[in-house]
Amino acid sequence: MVVPTVAGGPVLVECLQSLRRQTRRDFEVVLVDNSGRGAAAEAEALADRVIHNERNAGFGAAVNQGYRLSRAPSLATLNDDATAAPVWVEALLEAIERRGDVGMCASRVMLAGEGRLDAAGMLVAADGSSKQRGHGLPPEAFAVEEEVLLPSGSAALYRSAMLEEIGLFDEDFFLYCEDTDLGLRGQRAGWKCLYVPGAVVEHRYSHSAGRASPLKAYYVERNRLFVAAKNFPAGMLWKAPFAAAARYFWHAALMLRGQGRAAEFRDAGNSALDLIRFVARAHLALIPARRRLRIQRRMIRKKARLSDGEFRRLLRKHSIGAKQVATL
Repeated sequence: MVVPTVAGGPVLVECLQSLRRQTRRDFEVVLVDNSGRGAAAEAEALADRVIHNERNAGFGAAVNQGYRLSRAPSLATLNDDATAAPVWVEALLEAIERRGDVGMCASRVMLAGEGRLDAAGMLVAADGSSKQRGHGLPPEAFAVEEEVLLPSGSAALYRSAMLEEIGLFDEDFFLYCEDTDLGLRGQRAGWKCLYVPGAVVEHRYSHSAGRASPLKAYYVERNRLFVAAKNFPAGMLWKAPFAAAARYFWHAALMLRGQGRAAEFRDAGNSALDLIRFVARAHLALIPARRRLRIQRRMIRKKARLSDGEFRRLLRKHSIGAKQVATL
């Protein structure tokens, strides 16, 4: 179990206390303090191991650090702004131990104090954007255990055998979408993802970086480009810019109505010009990354058990439209 943190504080204490209350306790909690200033000090006694980083290494790098300390058959990730129900670990482990083809398990992630879903797994759009399945909907609509595309890394379980085969989180993502990339790589290699509705956590959505902050705007846009460049078959890759154009249209249209994520970005004190600047910067980041992405793409294809056609059908089955991405 790895819990990365930047903010620390009472929210982190509450998170780790929820892990102490689990009905199944055959796991170790590794706390990774990414703050560079000892922000996790008051919570350290609640963890089994603590890693101190001199600077923010990013979510994926922090989880990878914790994983490398362990020989456990599975890896659980939990955001520092989430609290787990007492049977969370038990429900996830029971599900993954029951099916040998399952490499990932998605939790029922609830919006803290709202009685609505944050995520019941994840969906992927035609431009590489990813969004939470069921976000904002009542949990009763997602009450059945079923196969989904991939889990939200805010509260997930990964089989170590899958990670050893396909690799760990891509540390170049730094923040956001690294769970999408890992999940797609797992699916391409033939591993399944199971949504476990009994594994419940309460999540303070975007507590650390903000719901519509400049930091989030840049990394979400840059990393969805990385996701597509690494994972999409050629038949989907050339269509991605057109899907992105449709999403940009809906961002603009909804902003004019005061709706959607772009309107939240503006209402937080940012301008439409700022948003355009972040999008342009994200696209420019592809230039120095292109060689690395080509190498990673070849490695993913080399380990693939699903054909391009099978993978395209899987992504279509678990897709989300441009307007919905702009709305959520």
